[in-house]
Amino acid sequence: MNTRKLKAKLVEKDVSIADLATILDVDKSTVYRKFNKSGEAFTVSDVDKIAKALCLTYNDINEIFFANTVA
Repeated sequence: MNTRKLKAKLVEKDVSIADLATILDVDKSTVYRKFNKSGEAFTVSDVDKIAKALCLTYNDINEIFFANTVA
């Protein structure tokens, strides 16, 4: 996951971490923990909620949430 691009989208859409916590129905500290784990803790449901709230395109979703490399 590219947390830097997600944070950029949040700024672009004027969505704060508190707003994102409300969207995900979690505490703000939980959102910070998810970011600190390089986004590994975001669930499919979280991704869906974020994509809808930020009006992300399929390209945005792929660039933010899916790695271009294979382990």
